[in-house]
Amino acid sequence: MMRAVVIVASVFAFALLTAGCKQKTEAQEPVRPVLSTVVQATESSGTTAAGTVEPRYKTDLSFRVLGRLIARPVNVGDTVEQGEIVAAIDPTALELAVRSAKADLSRSQAQLANASATEERQRTLIATDTTSKETLDNAVQVRAGAQASVARAQANLTKAIETLSYAQLKADFAGVATAVSADVGQIASPGQTVVTVARPDVREAVVDIGPDFPVPLRVGLPFTVSLQILPSVHVEGQIREIAPQADPVTRTQRVRIALNDPPQTFRLGATVTARLATDQGPVLRVPTSAVLIKNGESFLWVVDDATSTVSLNKVDLSRDANGIRVTDGLNARTRVVTAGIHSLKQGQHVRIDQD
Repeated sequence: MMRAVVIVASVFAFALLTAGCKQKTEAQEPVRPVLSTVVQATESSGTTAAGTVEPRYKTDLSFRVLGRLIARPVNVGDTVEQGEIVAAIDPTALELAVRSAKADLSRSQAQLANASATEERQRTLIATDTTSKETLDNAVQVRAGAQASVARAQANLTKAIETLSYAQLKADFAGVATAVSADVGQIASPGQTVVTVARPDVREAVVDIGPDFPVPLRVGLPFTVSLQILPSVHVEGQIREIAPQADPVTRTQRVRIALNDPPQTFRLGATVTARLATDQGPVLRVPTSAVLIKNGESFLWVVDDATSTVSLNKVDLSRDANGIRVTDGLNARTRVVTAGIHSLKQGQHVRIDQD
């Protein structure tokens, strides 16, 4: 009996010793140092971009044929009407080509008349057995060839007349000459821009937006556009077009903002400032290294500054050209872990080494 009591006491003492060692081991678990950052909110409404007023529709007028420029009656800033002549080249060579085509047509028509008469005579003679069938067949072939020559000559004449019209450069629509690229006396090559004509009635703001812009760029995003020299003069607009690629040097994207009924003071070439029209709310962004993906969902390790412990928070994220944006699940001025996220445990004590 005494021996049984001793055994029970020994077992109980061993259990207490083991539990104490376990608690001591857990209590001595080191505090883990982590890297972290405090997520700050960026107010998107204060972001602006500078640009200029440009026409939505413009065309670079050029000649279709080679020639020496003999007239250019318009200059930069001049108003032109649809169909108005804005430049002309020397038409001498083209006029000679028209004369040559007319002569070829007259000759072909004469040959056709002669061939047709010969065919008629052969048909008359074949009725009296005065000529052979072979001679009639030859006359038919000659007349058919003459007809083809007339058709070709007519096509050449039409082409020569059309080419002659290329000696005059006409405006496709009413607008304003915004640039001239050739002067009288120069040799204008086919496709070389001579005059640039733009439509001043449809204007838009063209701005370059950097990669630090806090709001994702999208078509239809509203902006307020104002003149730099007269900030009180402003007009509303929306993004109409976004460049598919950023500039390799400046890393900015060119954006075209359609203006809603701009006043006359918004002249082509005027410098403007574009600002987000409405407050898009604070924007929260986190580094990629802070995001933990589990089962297709996104999480962040959030640090409790009062207890120096971490907890796993589920968040909703969106990716754009500027990085990762938190859309739900996180408040501003919250500290999140940015390194070692795969080895942390829920409620683990941490030490902030560096922001």
